[in-house]
Amino acid sequence: MGAFATGFLTSLSLILAIGAQNAYVLRTGLLGRHVFWVCLTCALSDAILISIGVAGFETATAMAPWLAPLLRYGGAVFLFAYGAMRFRAALWGTDMLDLGKAPAPADLWPTLLACLAITWLNPHVYLDTVVLLGAVSVQFLGEKPLFAAGAILASFGFFFGLGFGARLLRPWFQAPRAWRILEGIIGAIMWAIAAGLVI
Repeated sequence: MGAFATGFLTSLSLILAIGAQNAYVLRTGLLGRHVFWVCLTCALSDAILISIGVAGFETATAMAPWLAPLLRYGGAVFLFAYGAMRFRAALWGTDMLDLGKAPAPADLWPTLLACLAITWLNPHVYLDTVVLLGAVSVQFLGEKPLFAAGAILASFGFFFGLGFGARLLRPWFQAPRAWRILEGIIGAIMWAIAAGLVI
């Protein structure tokens, strides 16, 4: 299998796992709020991290050993807080999707800042995009740009597919109960990831 195909399939297999980033994109897609910009932010972030991994993340962590624990504990705190917000919405929220009208607009910058935090403060993102993909790319000396291009294409395709494909699920989320269940699932995912970072 060539470098491009290996990069594409490896990246896709890693990103398919349900995580904080995917849950946020799914929720954004269901709400129909700034879907393009959230998908683009996630995909570009992945592109940067994949490029760093293929270029050599091990050198960076060797030069700055404080980076790994900072990302680990900072990410755990953020994910715990965000998960708590989702649990609160699951217990007392009254959100529902009214397909008869467009969702109420939300400010773009707070949405993107939350997206960036979920992405860049989550050490699992570094493990997948930087460490694992970086390790696999080693076998393609001389073809690393092709490997990185395949991995980045998989990321773009997945995030935009998830974000804009979420609209197919919108009819199920017209009832507040369905929305509260989703919020509870997202909260559980966030807390599980946060617990995994500190245990």
